Amino acid sequence: MLVVISPAKRLDWAERDIVTTEPAFLPDANRLAKTARNLTLGDLQKLMDISPDLARLNRARFQAFATSPETDVTRPAALAFAGDTYQGLEAASLDAAELAWAQEHLRILSGLYGLLRPLDAIQAYRLEMGSRLKTRRGKSLYDYWRDSLSKALNTQAQRVGTDVLVNCASQEYFGAVVPKALKMRVITPSFMEDKGDAPKIISFFAKKARGAMARFIIQNRLCDPAALSDFDSGGYEFRPDLSAPDNPVFVRPYQG
Repeated sequence: MLVVISPAKRLDWAERDIVTTEPAFLPDANRLAKTARNLTLGDLQKLMDISPDLARLNRARFQAFATSPETDVTRPAALAFAGDTYQGLEAASLDAAELAWAQEHLRILSGLYGLLRPLDAIQAYRLEMGSRLKTRRGKSLYDYWRDSLSKALNTQAQRVGTDVLVNCASQEYFGAVVPKALKMRVITPSFMEDKGDAPKIISFFAKKARGAMARFIIQNRLCDPAALSDFDSGGYEFRPDLSAPDNPVFVRPYQG
């Protein structure tokens, strides 16, 4: 099976002694970076709904963005992102065989890079998929990427011989994938916290659990969707009474 996750705003830019690969949509990323480079601080602040300091940081990043970057300014994607999902994924602790399997079966949806493999080299950036960045292709990044990400996922699924996609990405990012263009069954797990009443999704915990699910799939080399129900990382338990065939639900006691 294939697994997709979202990127993260927060980055870990520690140096890594690891061989990286080139993103498949690098020319598209270069075009987007060029467009973003022409935005003013005010434009960036409004586009991303960020503080003036963050706008200055990200303007500097886009100004420095290189079309053919040297390796010292890039990092492998799965190890560079450092948000909640990546706390669950813990990519740095995967061994070489696990990383090799992830390189073929895990994809990161990205507003700038489109679709990334774990070891794809990225430059420091921030550009959410929901950004309404105007380009020649339309008024948003959803317009920019259209069905190209779905086609790329189909191609990779055929390459690894699977017809199942496990969606561990957020709605914002998976919204860039066109469901009708996918030739796979899509399974979207949900992770809930039980406070003693009706179980509820709490964003922080759900993000981390989605990364842990991706790690579970990688470490167990899963190919059978039924095996997803064995996921128990962090104290989660499969709840068939709350689940649907393409929406397995996992619940644990509230950790607050």
